Amino acid sequence: MTEAEAPGARRSIGRTIARVLLGASLVLAGIGHLTVARQEFQAQVPDFVPLDPDLVVLASGVVEIVLGLALLVLRRWWVWVGLIAAAFFIAVFPGNISQWLNARAGFGLDTDAARFGRLFFQPVLVAVALWSTGAWDALRHWWRARSRRSS
Repeated sequence: MTEAEAPGARRSIGRTIARVLLGASLVLAGIGHLTVARQEFQAQVPDFVPLDPDLVVLASGVVEIVLGLALLVLRRWWVWVGLIAAAFFIAVFPGNISQWLNARAGFGLDTDAARFGRLFFQPVLVAVALWSTGAWDALRHWWRARSRRSS
């Protein structure tokens, strides 16, 4: 899906600000994964993941940096990057649930209430990734076109 394929995917200042903030946040979080916050991020790796938690943190940090940079510079591919970023946020959500269920402190989330409250932030990240890149509009456009073809 390109910008031309999704007529509603036009850019606005609000979308641009949201996309830039999301991209910069991902880059900074990814750098944190690789450096100073490595142990903090390990609190979010669920026990059922069959890999070394440090490896998971390092790999997800690289993915976050790449996604963040892509949100900042790959204009032609923003719809796809938005879809991939949303999928990434969904994929790491079990880590947030695990952190809450296992009462693991990390990033100041040292109470059950704080860890539980953090769970509601993940859908916001998914929504911002889809909206700020035009991916939501592209998906709606694709769904309408698909529905018309099958009628």
